[in-house]
Amino acid sequence: MNAEPVLTGTLIVLGVGFLIANARLLLDYVRFLNRRRNALLTWPGPKPPYYALQLGIAVVLVVLLFYKLVGLHRQVFGEMMMFLYYGYLMPLSRGIGRGFYEDGIWADTAFIPYNEVGGISWREGEHQVTLIVISRLRDLALRLNVPVENYAAARRLLRDKIARHDIHFSGTGLDLGEHDERDEV
Repeated sequence: MNAEPVLTGTLIVLGVGFLIANARLLLDYVRFLNRRRNALLTWPGPKPPYYALQLGIAVVLVVLLFYKLVGLHRQVFGEMMMFLYYGYLMPLSRGIGRGFYEDGIWADTAFIPYNEVGGISWREGEHQVTLIVISRLRDLALRLNVPVENYAAARRLLRDKIARHDIHFSGTGLDLGEHDERDEV
């Protein structure tokens, strides 16, 4: 039995999966480029766990790409998509400023407009604070790790957004009219 067609098919399927992941990361980065001039309070994205391993995978993939192209003259679609993901787009996505923009919050994994925020909660740790943002439109809770030095500014910014009614919590829970939404911060 020849394993080459199975390996080629597997690499094509992996390539399609990584193509979708690459398109998503690229779309996020383009959205960031359009929003960054409206940044209110941001900081660099977190370094992912095993970041050095991801960069090591990219180096191995470059060697494999070179060998397959020059030595074997084979297709490299799957390997190229994996290299783009690990070697270029993942490091590029670290440049997306996490934090607060004029029209929403860029959490650790996604952007949520202020009008979709249905609830917020703070989790305080020793070296950083985490803002939990709950979407009112989707079953989704996003985390935003806030550096301790930005904690007070983030709380003030959220209070101001709530006061201007960019964020409102009415319609969530029992509203008896005695509740000031700014207290949610």
